[in-house]
Amino acid sequence: MTKEYHQRDHTTRTGRLLYTSKKADRMDEERGRERWTMTRHADGRRSLMSHGEIDDRPSVLRFVHYTAKADFSPIDAFVRITVGDEFRGSGWFRFADGVAECETVTALEGRMSQRVPYSGACPGFGGHAIQNDGWVCAGVDLTKPGEKQTFVQLVSSTDHRGATGPYISEAKPTVVYVGDEEITVGAGTFQAHHFQFVSVEGLPKQHPIYNVWTTTDGDYVFLKGQVDGYMQTHYELVELTDSL
Repeated sequence: MTKEYHQRDHTTRTGRLLYTSKKADRMDEERGRERWTMTRHADGRRSLMSHGEIDDRPSVLRFVHYTAKADFSPIDAFVRITVGDEFRGSGWFRFADGVAECETVTALEGRMSQRVPYSGACPGFGGHAIQNDGWVCAGVDLTKPGEKQTFVQLVSSTDHRGATGPYISEAKPTVVYVGDEEITVGAGTFQAHHFQFVSVEGLPKQHPIYNVWTTTDGDYVFLKGQVDGYMQTHYELVELTDSL
């Protein structure tokens, strides 16, 4: 029986991702991990809280809290980074009324305030949590399989590991929706959307090809990812829990 003084309008999912290497001399070696919580509100808004760790030197520790509308356009976010166990930066982001704002303090740049205008719906935001990569895929048109699609993405860092900033930067990923397929990961067997990031403009160094699989249930939960080229890294969902 529901008590009159109780109100709960959201549902919550939690997950754990494992980061491993696919380099020949480090095959399947654990190199990091991420725990995340996703809250979905009654109006479709979603909030992601992520704690990510990269063990490769210099180590990266990242806290991301990101809230998006039902269409995955960003509302606000907070990102805090340590590199080599030393503070690198922390920043608050807000997206509204045609302007993206950021208030941040970094070890290299000091105190910064940014106001970046945009037109139309705000482009997606990338805070470098791996689960956040799943949300980036929500911007891909699923009615155009096999076609290259390029769109604007605001990011907290243009570094491949997200180890700079945080501050507002712009990137332009080109992504192909490959199709749907059934995959098995540590967390179970799922029907999955398969995407391939073939390039990303705006980064200091070109990002290798990046294959990503997400759930097809509308939450775009990141199931598996494989980065080729010099990185040779693998990401896999090994735990997933749904609660009321």
